[in-house]
Amino acid sequence: MQGFTKFVASAGALALAIGLSAAAAPAAVSADGQASQAGTLTTAQGGMQTYIVLYKGNGVADKSLSAVRNAGGTVVQAYPQIGVAIVKSDRAGFDAALRGADSAVQGAASTAGLGVAVEADQDTADAAAIEPGTPAPGEDALGGLQWDMNQIQAPAARAINAGSSSVVVGDIDTGLDYTHPDLAPNVDFSKSVSCVGGVPNTSPAAWMDDNGHGTHTAGTIAAAKNGIGMVGVAPNVKIAGIKAGNAAGLFYPEAVVCAFMWAGSNGIQVTNNSYFADPWLFNCKNDPGQRAIWEAERRAIKFAQQNGTTIVASAGNQSDDLAHPTQDRTSPDDTTPVARDITNACAVVPVEVPGVIGVSANGNKLLKSFYSSYGSGAISVIAPGGDSMLQRTAAAPNGRVLSAWPATAPCSRPVVDGGARYCYLQGTSMAGPHVAGVAALVVSSGISAPGAVASRITNTADNLACPADMSVYAPFPAVDNGAPQVCNGGAGYNSFNGHGQVNALRAIGG
Repeated sequence: MQGFTKFVASAGALALAIGLSAAAAPAAVSADGQASQAGTLTTAQGGMQTYIVLYKGNGVADKSLSAVRNAGGTVVQAYPQIGVAIVKSDRAGFDAALRGADSAVQGAASTAGLGVAVEADQDTADAAAIEPGTPAPGEDALGGLQWDMNQIQAPAARAINAGSSSVVVGDIDTGLDYTHPDLAPNVDFSKSVSCVGGVPNTSPAAWMDDNGHGTHTAGTIAAAKNGIGMVGVAPNVKIAGIKAGNAAGLFYPEAVVCAFMWAGSNGIQVTNNSYFADPWLFNCKNDPGQRAIWEAERRAIKFAQQNGTTIVASAGNQSDDLAHPTQDRTSPDDTTPVARDITNACAVVPVEVPGVIGVSANGNKLLKSFYSSYGSGAISVIAPGGDSMLQRTAAAPNGRVLSAWPATAPCSRPVVDGGARYCYLQGTSMAGPHVAGVAALVVSSGISAPGAVASRITNTADNLACPADMSVYAPFPAVDNGAPQVCNGGAGYNSFNGHGQVNALRAIGG
């Protein structure tokens, strides 16, 4: 699960969008979470492999399932709604044999060593009816440390509308610690699941967070206002843990497909995605080996959107201009990275999928964070993710964002209140959950269609111009191609800030 941006200036093996942490880094997390300081991870070669099988139409016929078995495979999960099956086989050449045996197969590819790139279509369905949101004024014990919430006017917003208990945010991450005192009141056990391996497992033990990243992002979204610790952006909504990152912190395609199918099938109105699908940071749609996976994920995201799920995704921590990629030196992140030239046919998923709300990160001085990736067309808004290098202030003395943390995960400088632990992290993984929380408030106010939610968030953002002094970014070129960071556009929209910084109060009409 290469969170977005491996550890901020690092090309570590994480799919989480976390970024830099003040804590001892947990197991690899990708995407923003990219907080990994773990060693090299190894993708199994040979032996039992997991395959994504893509069919030409929506549906998986019985004769196709028989063809899988005849070719030496076992179907572990089928998604007839989108014409995709997750299959395991230890037979050499299984994918080629299946394509030859079943004319309905559009593509089949092993997920070991392959990534995804998705393209989303417009949303078409409204979410289910919800109860009105209710206020939750005031702060909890650690409120004075939450500069990030003040920056987006979250306290003022929750005094009017802190969210509705009939709204559920699915945090697609490393799971969440459902015993944490600030999360326990809001956890929706009925809609939480582990998708690791591509098969839904609703046992709480399966989706417990064994990394820390998922608990941190969940706290920013929906930590309860209960007198202890901190308060999330939307403290009255429910949070569902959708575990898609395995024990090593890697998010593979079968888990990503499962996660979006789960969200779309279970009435989850918003998902937060602080990761990128491993092991490729940039996934190339024109690569024959990746095309089936790319299309499977595109269909899964489209399915979720059409069933009323608003999707928020972090941009990553590589300081990359996603609109002008030229090289990928991060991938594969589960073995040994190999530099490869890339073009705009290659994309980071899910942030570059149409219809997804892409989020870059800033700090307490309202500047894009030194590590945050960016790009015209990829970024919708910017939100607090922290910046320990350029934006330490009296309000944010270490520059990072504080949120909930499991009792068992390593954190070098934890904050403890009421017996609960909290940890400081930075990364676009931290920025995305702020926007997911605001999306939950928007849904709680009666706007439910994903396209309408996205429009509300972008139209009420506080416009920010490109930095007047770009020289501060000179020490932080793009991790993958070494290019200097460049901000293009005006105050209304630019490649660093999108439409501006998300504003919780304005988003709910306050």
